[in-house]
Amino acid sequence: MCRNITELRGLEPAATEDEIEAAALQYIRKVSGIRKPSAANREAIDRAVAAVTAATRELLSELPARRQPPQTVPPLRRPEVQARIAAREAAASAAAR
Repeated sequence: MCRNITELRGLEPAATEDEIEAAALQYIRKVSGIRKPSAANREAIDRAVAAVTAATRELLSELPARRQPPQTVPPLRRPEVQARIAAREAAASAAAR
């Protein structure tokens, strides 16, 4: 299994929509071998991510509760990742001005 795909079942608080979509995107990137989609395949990638996101959301809602939380912290909950995202958004915001 790809180490970049994070366990989402049993998180407290529960996995967010962003975490579910990020895991779906990692899965699609892995199976497609496409890291940065071109205009020609963007629509297919987006549809696949949406389908995997929906399937993951449904799966998580139907599984029983875990006895123990996952052993690793999801990337979107890690402070260093949050700092990178905030910096990227600030740079994009500054560039848009």
